[in-house]
This record gives sequence, C-alpha cells and structure tokens, in this order.
Amino acid sequence: MKTKAAATPYLLWSVLFIVIPFALVAVFALHDADGNFTLRNFVDSVGYAPVIFNSIWLAMIATAICLVVAYPLAYIISRYAPRRQGTMIMLIVLPMWINFLLRTYAWMTLLENNGLLNQFFGFFGLGPFSMINTEGAVVLGMVYNYLPFMLLPIYSVIVKFDNSLLEAAGDLGAGPLYVMRRVIIPLSLPGITTGITMVFVPSVSTFVISRMLGGGSFMLIGDIIEMEFLGNAYNPYLGSAISMVLMAIILVCMALTDIFRDTEEKEGLLL
Repeated sequence: MKTKAAATPYLLWSVLFIVIPFALVAVFALHDADGNFTLRNFVDSVGYAPVIFNSIWLAMIATAICLVVAYPLAYIISRYAPRRQGTMIMLIVLPMWINFLLRTYAWMTLLENNGLLNQFFGFFGLGPFSMINTEGAVVLGMVYNYLPFMLLPIYSVIVKFDNSLLEAAGDLGAGPLYVMRRVIIPLSLPGITTGITMVFVPSVSTFVISRMLGGGSFMLIGDIIEMEFLGNAYNPYLGSAISMVLMAIILVCMALTDIFRDTEEKEGLLL
C-alpha cells in the first residue's frame, strides 16, 4: 500500500502530461476541422516524407558523431581519480546550465559570414567560408547541445567496470584492441543504447536548432509540426498526424536499438 501511495504523484503526472496530451493529439489526427472522422491527415503527411527522411538522416549523423566523441572521452574520464572525474563531469555538464537558446545563438555568432571563425580565418588569408545556414551547422548544433546526453550514460556504466575483468583479459593474452572489442564495448552496451536514444529522439524532433543554424533553408520535421500548430499554415489536425508519424518512427528506432542490444548481450554471453 505504501508503494502504491508513493507512486500516486508519478501516476497523476503521467496522466496529466503524457496520457491526456497523447489522447488529444490522437483525436486531432483522426478528425478534420468539422469534427468528422478521417484518415486524410495521415495521407497528407506522406507529402512530407522527404523532410522526415532528412530529419532521420541528420539525427543519425549527429548521434553517430556524439557516440564517436563521447565513448573514448567517457572511458578516459573513468580512468581518472574519483575527484578528477567529478571535475571533468562538471565541466561537461556546466554548459547545460546555460539557456538552450543562448547556446545556439552563440554558435550563430561563431558561424555567420562575419562571425568570429571567419574573422580568425581571415587573418591567414582564408575564407570567408559559408558555414551558417547549412546542414553541417545544424548537425554541429545537435552534437554540441546533445553530446552530454550521450556521454553521461556511457560514463555511468564504464565507471562501474570491475577492473579485475580487464586485468584477467590481459593476463590471458588479449591485446588492448581485443579487450576493447570483446570486453569493454559489450559491457557498456546499456549505456550506449541509452545514449543513442537520448540523443536521437531530441535530434530528430528539434526545430530550434534547424531554424537558427539552418536559417529555414533546411526544414526538419520539428519545424513542420511547429508551423502547423503556431505558424501561418495553421492546421493542428495535420500537425497532430505528423506528430503521430514521428512518434511511430521514434518507437520503431527504439525497438531496433533494444533488439540490437539484446542480440549483442546474448553474443557476449556465448563468448
């Protein structure tokens, strides 16, 4: 009884901010402006397939870059003394205390045609380079803002490793690369899959980064949904349908990630 009572606030929160909003989105997606049941909204959402695929592609690139950067960094931090680990993690988390919009505005100042980077390159007779309003700038914004979401889950798993396992692998003749591939990476898969989910989901649905660093030239699915609800093309019914499609895509990607993790864990047990 005490456990159920303790879970009541969470259940109320879930109902108010998850179940009810989801139900409203589903109702809007399945009805037209006259309140009639229709699937037309989902049919119309097919027209945004190129934007959806581009959003998934850019989110996958950003997620892959975050993984490549965060994994070795998390491993290196985990090898430090506990006090230095805390300092390093604080330095990584510290930028997240700054407002999301301010961090993105800072990159606009750096990347614009007369920005700090082009001024720096100008001293060497280079440029100006067109860095703002490009897909690369959008991916860079995703990586910068969501990198800690990849690093922290991986670090939290690696730091708990039993060093005797690594020492045993070395005593049995395994080289550093083999230990990394057969011991460290399989044991850190829970952190990797969590990090992938935490980076991919906000990346594929973002609209602030693409608007500010892409200049509206590279619209993502989040921009389309925001326009349907708040823009001139006001159509919350179509926006709800696109939101449902995006939600389905995210759930499929998360399911594939879980399947991959389970497969790798089984293979690790067999090895």
